[in-house]
Amino acid sequence: MFYPFEEASLPKDAMNSIDDQVPLCKQNRWQWWFLVAINIAFLLVGQAAATLLGRFYYDQGGNSRWMATLVQTAAFPILFIPLIIFHFSSPASSSSTVSNTFNRPSVWLLVSIYVFLGLVIAGDNWLYSTGLLYVPVSTYSLLCATQLASNAIFSYFINSQKFTAFIFNSVVLLTLSAALLAVNEDSAGIPGVSNGKYIIGFICTLGASTIYSLILSLMQFSFEKILKKHTFFVVLEMQIFTSIVATSVCVIALFASGELKGLKGEMDGFKKGKLAYVMTLAWTAVAWQICSVGVVGLIFVVSSLFSNVISTLSLAILPIAAVIVFHDKMNGVKVIAMLLAIWGFASYIYQNYLDDSKATRTRNTVTNGVHVNDASTSS
Repeated sequence: MFYPFEEASLPKDAMNSIDDQVPLCKQNRWQWWFLVAINIAFLLVGQAAATLLGRFYYDQGGNSRWMATLVQTAAFPILFIPLIIFHFSSPASSSSTVSNTFNRPSVWLLVSIYVFLGLVIAGDNWLYSTGLLYVPVSTYSLLCATQLASNAIFSYFINSQKFTAFIFNSVVLLTLSAALLAVNEDSAGIPGVSNGKYIIGFICTLGASTIYSLILSLMQFSFEKILKKHTFFVVLEMQIFTSIVATSVCVIALFASGELKGLKGEMDGFKKGKLAYVMTLAWTAVAWQICSVGVVGLIFVVSSLFSNVISTLSLAILPIAAVIVFHDKMNGVKVIAMLLAIWGFASYIYQNYLDDSKATRTRNTVTNGVHVNDASTSS
């Protein structure tokens, strides 16, 4: 896991080298936590709003899965605003980028990474759209919470993430949460959705959650092993280019599937009116981009597993909002599943706290040792 304090365990020369390459390491403790808090807010608010709006789109007469998939990445142009602001407000980072040009991967390697991730994201978003079409929001969100379990496994093999007792506890609890929903006979609840379609939605949601976990781990691997640059500019750059690929795939699929022809009729038949139809899709797109910035930002600041844990927190409390907004049925099994998901989240947060405290103590010890050695050398 990447922390802004981990460089403390390295020799002084190595610490200086890392500071040159990783601007995040220069942030003090409160600045780091501020960045974490901002990204958490983006993720929680964006994901909750996007999911509820996605369900609202289907409930009011929308039925295009590729349109529901398209809006998950189509608003990527708004990311150019912070990208431009960051570029012109950080001249030091520009000079650092020039000095480290020899470390930058080749154009073809970058293109390959962005195209591959973009294609996987497009397919994963389609699975999410299918799951949300056939499964109630309360069940959908709890199924998505299982992504933490699969991400812990992917992070262990891909990102060398430590698999501690508390993380293992999170994996077990979230797996049990999903298992409870799987055997719950009263889970299905969308009018007009058959048991067969419900099962399809159930499987698609689980599959999408697993693939999403893989995407997060691959992004972290790309930052650390290939791009080798921990700057917010690189984070936004990856988000923009992968979104361009995913959006292009969705547009092509929208034409190829024939769903484009039915969009006008879909708009005319939208229960809340044409304006509400347009605004629903527009705000869903914006909400997903806000969520994406939070997701990738947390990968950049902390790790892919931590990003997934925060996403899981939102998914664990989303059923409450679904009961209020859409009157989803919240039986005892769902309540237990939600409590297990929250418990799993708390277990990982506590592990993160322990890691942070240990890293801070290590840094203070090494820093004091360096000061003592410098004093003895000068004398």
